[in-house]
Parts: sequence; C-alpha cells; structure tokens
Amino acid sequence: MAADTRLSTSVLLTCAAIGVATGVLGGIAGWITIPVLAALPIVYGFVLGVHVLPGIIAQEALRLPWVALITHGVAALVGIAIAPIYAGQYIGTAILFGGIQELVAALVRYRSWAPWRFFVSALVIGVVVALAVFFAAHLGAMPLWAQILYLVLSVLGPVGWTAVGLGVGRALRRAGVARPRTR
Repeated sequence: MAADTRLSTSVLLTCAAIGVATGVLGGIAGWITIPVLAALPIVYGFVLGVHVLPGIIAQEALRLPWVALITHGVAALVGIAIAPIYAGQYIGTAILFGGIQELVAALVRYRSWAPWRFFVSALVIGVVVALAVFFAAHLGAMPLWAQILYLVLSVLGPVGWTAVGLGVGRALRRAGVARPRTR
C-alpha cells in the first residue's frame, strides 16, 4: 500500500505561518544587502544564511516531505513584497535552498530528523553561497585574509542560522504546533 503523501490544511497553514515570519526576515536581509556589500562584503554570506530558516523550521517542526519547499515558497513571496527588487533572487533561493533541504531529507527517506541531517544541508548551502557570492561580488580582489574570512563566514552563516531554526522548530513542536497526523 502506498504511503499517504497528502498534506493537511493545518500543515499547509503552518508552512504559511512559518513562511511569513521567515519571509519578513528575508525581506529585511534583502534591504541590508547593498549597505553590507558596500561597507563589509565579507559578512554578506552570513547575512544570506538567514534564508535557510524557512525549510529548517518547517522540517524540524513538522517532519514531513515537501514542507521545506512549500515554506520557502511562501517566504519568497513575502520577501518579494518587502524587497521587490530581489524577486528573482528570492525565488531562486527558495528553490535552491528548499531543494537542497528536501534532497538531504529524501536521501534519508524522511526518516532521520537528527540535527546532523540539518547541518549537512546547511554545509552544502554554505558552500554554494560562498562560491556564488565570491565570484558575483568579485571578492578575489580582496586581501587573502578577507577572502578566507568571507569563505568561513559564508559557510558558518547557514550553519548558525540552522541552529537557530532547529531551536525554533523544536519549540513549535513542543508547543503543539505540529500534532501527529491521525487517520
């Protein structure tokens, strides 16, 4: 017998609520992008790491397939409403980050919700962010120490935000936001 893969209305509403809250943070991150890149570009990867929150919180709280992508999609829409200039980036980030988070969960067949699994996706995202921004922002022109610091912060940003997201997701689960499904 095939497993029931439908998501309930309460799961979708929870994804929407998490997406709205984290989308506001993503929108704020969008507005501080230009000042951060102008003043201190080596910390931009850490700022960009906030975009891991939608999927991490949703997966930790709900522990179901597809919730990372759905929540990232809602967060992207909210981010676009706040900082429309970054519409393409928000959509791309939702697909990329949510996709990586779903892929890592799928590789363990949505059975392992141990913290290590979340940190694996954070490290993958951190490396992708570090490389993409390194070339896009021409950070190769910076001194070697700044390049190294940038790469470290870009990888640690998603890892740090993942730790925050796991804490929020656990708190939501303890508060009863994610009730077990009944048949």
